[in-house]
Amino acid sequence: MAIVQLEDVHKKYPLGKTEVHAVRGVSFEIQRGDFISIAGPSGSGKSTILNLIGCIDVPTDGRVVLNDTDTKGLKDKEITSLRHRFIGFIFQSFNLVPVLNVYENIEFPLLLGREKVKVKEKKEWIDYLIDEVGLSQWRNHRPNELSGGQRQRVAIARALVTKPQVVLADEPTANLDSATGEAIIGLMKKVNRDQETTFIFSTHDATIVDIADHIIRLQDGKIVHEERKER
Repeated sequence: MAIVQLEDVHKKYPLGKTEVHAVRGVSFEIQRGDFISIAGPSGSGKSTILNLIGCIDVPTDGRVVLNDTDTKGLKDKEITSLRHRFIGFIFQSFNLVPVLNVYENIEFPLLLGREKVKVKEKKEWIDYLIDEVGLSQWRNHRPNELSGGQRQRVAIARALVTKPQVVLADEPTANLDSATGEAIIGLMKKVNRDQETTFIFSTHDATIVDIADHIIRLQDGKIVHEERKER
């Protein structure tokens, strides 16, 4: 079953008196449980596609369909609700709240949602995620007391705390050394396998491309190659 569909999507941006055509007629489907790499050089449209799937941006033409919901024409409240329920985000810059500790950073998205979660259930779920990403002994530490790899582990747990169906990861290993990056990728692959969470990466990282079971290569805003591996 397709959980994400892009149908003949174009995205144009004004740049001064000119226009940048960032995405040019892109169409593809992502299945539930995919571990997908959207790869290509800088300026190929990778991050733009992630922003379109994440409803951070809207296409100039074409359709983005998430879980059978056409995002075109949705009101701001509907988009916010869909994004909160359906999508988790992992950024290369971590985007943690500096005054909050590990537990509180992971908890933060739950405080923004309208759905009430029982305190006991919430604590058990956050404790499970903290243990899963290997940060139990750092749960009360703030971001400035953590290494880059540890901060990215917090970001992964925070992306998973709302139990999203899809996690979008924009260059998640870009600011990490190679050994830490491989450990982070392994952690995300484990979550993908254990919970069937769909992961969509925008990446230059050959390690992510190698481990992905669905690869889309972009150049100049167009798909130049698409490949599916046997899971």
